[in-house]
Amino acid sequence: MSKNALTVENLTKIYLNSKSKKENKALNNLTFNVKEGEVFGLLGPNGAGKTTFLSILGGTVIKSSGDVNVWGFDLDKNPRQVRASLGIVPQEVNLDAFFSPKKLLELQAGLYGIKKEDRITDLILKMVALEDKANAYSRSLSGGMKRRLLIAKAMVHQPPILILDEPTAGVDVELRNNLWNNVKQLNKEGVTIILTTHYLLEAQEMCDRIAIIDKGNLVALDTTKKLLERIQTKKINFKVESVDLNKTLSMKGIKFKIISENLITASYEKSSLNFGEIVNYFNQNNIKIEDIATDDGDLEDVFVQLTKH
Repeated sequence: MSKNALTVENLTKIYLNSKSKKENKALNNLTFNVKEGEVFGLLGPNGAGKTTFLSILGGTVIKSSGDVNVWGFDLDKNPRQVRASLGIVPQEVNLDAFFSPKKLLELQAGLYGIKKEDRITDLILKMVALEDKANAYSRSLSGGMKRRLLIAKAMVHQPPILILDEPTAGVDVELRNNLWNNVKQLNKEGVTIILTTHYLLEAQEMCDRIAIIDKGNLVALDTTKKLLERIQTKKINFKVESVDLNKTLSMKGIKFKIISENLITASYEKSSLNFGEIVNYFNQNNIKIEDIATDDGDLEDVFVQLTKH
């Protein structure tokens, strides 16, 4: 049984409006855990509370109440150990343009008080595929390389937990894939990954479990597979030989839509119908099926369903 890398219990953050004196709950009794060695997704619309949560972990925001335990250390009692257990990769690219990747990592290691003989700068550069650019100016790096360098900076003190805050924002598809290959490799080597992203397909492919928060509340927490199973509506595209565009197709529990004379879509609740019944209905109406494609929905459908965004 794997232990918890992060445990959050009844975490609440209240901001007070100085003018109206009205309280705003950015986080409301948030409770969940992240298991050691997993890739954990933290999703939510803008204003959901994700940034507030990460800021509490990073020490830039003080929680109002609740408990946070990171790698066995309590945030209130052992704040330094908590920081040492985390590597946080921010959204913004904040690199000194005139430092080389190697010098940046050496400087970062010095800030963490790591002795020169204990530093693994070259190994980290190799892990993020930047060994060839070790002595180049940071300003000369591509966007994807800069993102990977941010990950390298977060890894200098060898934290067991890596937090990626929107790591692929503004990065093209090829660079995004390269970045995720790096993250997967780090995860294989035992690093626990906590990820926030607006690319829901990305979360669907990467994450073992996902928490969805909205307006400071936890609205879902489950494995990616089980979250996808929540989508009840099944959609099927039928490529047909020919169908009259004016024909009315009607069947209880099914919504038919004739897109063209060669394409019909059918939407229905998974639990309410057997697929074979639709095929029989088409046969009875002399509609010849040439091809079938199904669409079971994706994480975006779950997200919209739960957050109404």
